[in-house]
Amino acid sequence: MMDATDVAVVTGASRGIGEATARRLAADGYQVVAAARTAAELERLAIDTPGVTPCTMDVASDVDVARLATTADELGRLQVWVNNAAILVPTRFAALDLVAWRETMSVDLDGVFLGCHQAYRRMTSGGGGVIVNIASLSGVVHVEKFPGLAAYNVAKAGVIALTEAVALEGRDRGVRCMCLSPGAVATAMLERANPRLQTEMAPHDIAAIIAFLVRPEAAWLSGTNIPIFSNA
Repeated sequence: MMDATDVAVVTGASRGIGEATARRLAADGYQVVAAARTAAELERLAIDTPGVTPCTMDVASDVDVARLATTADELGRLQVWVNNAAILVPTRFAALDLVAWRETMSVDLDGVFLGCHQAYRRMTSGGGGVIVNIASLSGVVHVEKFPGLAAYNVAKAGVIALTEAVALEGRDRGVRCMCLSPGAVATAMLERANPRLQTEMAPHDIAAIIAFLVRPEAAWLSGTNIPIFSNA
């Protein structure tokens, strides 16, 4: 049975997969810290969903991520951390400059590292926990890619590699770390990036998989990347 003070952190929770995951984990009994850069959408989520605490922050800021972790500490024992926040700005390689490259890396890879680091430190000293990183089929080798996504693809490949590293070191310390690599999911980010790409896979479908992965029944799963192919 879940303790009433079990806490889950979800980044990128103002919309899409993050919002669906925050709602699902709250429904499953977690105290959820929902994090994103857009305060208004987080406040709406918190009003609509009992058990959700909003935290406006930027995952690219180590100070903000530390503050997010402290917010979780104040609610109870951190059990789950979902690194979902990401940006996707399609740019052909010839037009991709260092500023745009670093912006993508700071959110899509550095942000995941910072989240993993804060979660890992707490979980190893607090009896264990589960970290779920959201990557993408764009980061999976031998999967067809779209043009204009060089920075995004590299960042997501890094998330997959980071997941393996965290899982390896957490194996004997009660910390599981897994990665999901969805294909096209019906989100606002996909609509902006590729409005012609249609898919039946919805954010709540990914949230349901995350909800299973953090359960005791999935205790033997760690260090793996799970590619999720849609019908797009």
